[in-house]
Amino acid sequence: MRTLIHVLLLALADYRHEKLLSFCAIFGLAAVLAPLLILYGVKFGVLNTLTERLLSDPNTLEITPVVSGQYIKEDLNKLARLPGVAFVLPRTRSIAATMTLAAEGKTPLVVSLEPTAAGDPLLERYKLPSVTMVAQQGAEAAGNAGSARQNPLLRKRPSAQDPTLREAGAILSDMAARKLGLQAGDVVLGIVERAYGGVISSAYVRLRVHGVLPLAAQQKETAYVPLELVESCEDFRDGRAVPELGAGNGWSGEPRPDVPREYASFRLYAGDLASVSALHETLARQGTDTYTHAEEIEQITTLERGLTLIFSLICLAAMAGFFFSTTSSVLAGIRRKQRTLGLLQLTGFTRQSLLLFPLTQVVLTALLGTSIAAAAYLVAAHFLNQAFAGSLQGLEQVCRLLPEHFAWAYAISTGISLAAALAPAWQSSKIEPSEVIRDV
Repeated sequence: MRTLIHVLLLALADYRHEKLLSFCAIFGLAAVLAPLLILYGVKFGVLNTLTERLLSDPNTLEITPVVSGQYIKEDLNKLARLPGVAFVLPRTRSIAATMTLAAEGKTPLVVSLEPTAAGDPLLERYKLPSVTMVAQQGAEAAGNAGSARQNPLLRKRPSAQDPTLREAGAILSDMAARKLGLQAGDVVLGIVERAYGGVISSAYVRLRVHGVLPLAAQQKETAYVPLELVESCEDFRDGRAVPELGAGNGWSGEPRPDVPREYASFRLYAGDLASVSALHETLARQGTDTYTHAEEIEQITTLERGLTLIFSLICLAAMAGFFFSTTSSVLAGIRRKQRTLGLLQLTGFTRQSLLLFPLTQVVLTALLGTSIAAAAYLVAAHFLNQAFAGSLQGLEQVCRLLPEHFAWAYAISTGISLAAALAPAWQSSKIEPSEVIRDV
């Protein structure tokens, strides 16, 4: 053990003694590695930014059927079990999924209804709460039952504060909220109209706004409400009664047949970008054509493959050059110090311990060279990110490396240096002291 320590100390002393050659080796490695770090940083930063932008928009992961179909709950359960599916919820017929919202002092606005539930990726992305139907209190239920004895066709439009109205939570799109002058916490009257059996009638419900989606998330006049309410609107327009919402508030009609409900479409979100194309193909094989953002995702994937190939070729060329350069440098150093190494054997150092002499020096060169290259990368990354700051959002960076990338850089540079120096170091251990004594 003491012999090994002595060899290490001698190697360090020799490294300091030949400081000019040592500096050349260190900066030679830094000159090779720094451009690679910057290039990979740009590759990783740009692709990571583009990918995060896609992921930040839940619509990128949404998969929507092209045409309406007929889906029952069992069909949707099968969809939910497909690999890569993160969220799925049925949609009713689009013609039935509308509602007029009447806010005080504002012109009534017709909005599209979208079903939502707990775990909706769109709401989770913007940290908005899930919405549900509010359970009706006893007094309100009694009042609702009493009003049911009135003729709903003769009843005047109630206000949103009417205690007999059933309440549901809602998330409004930015456009709908601005036109109605609503914000989180406000209530608005929801009106559903139908023409059935030659009679035009209206049903009413109270919506409480729990949040507003930004314009980037939804550009249409839309309200995200519980699936139960969307189903009720479809039943009402089909002439069915919805006793849960109160016949006295207009939700009267014929009893709903005891048959499985059929849905015209669904809202489906993939769990990640890679699953979008896979789900698109799976649904196509099942006979369901869908709209997806697979083309945009494929463009990012193609760009990543192309940049990875380019970087790999440049990296391989640089690594090969560094390998042979290190090999020749170590070999030249050993030839130059052949007499010294022979004399060290005469003083008691074993051949195996002398292997550490050149290996210690190349490891030191690798560590110092990589450190200088990392410092050069940090300076370049700062200027690049500042130069493109106008086109970046939040914490986005056009040139970025993670801590594990630096760890890999140290490991790879050290590994290549050791591999390049191993053969010359093995030759140094075969130096015969008798051969060098003749020249002393």
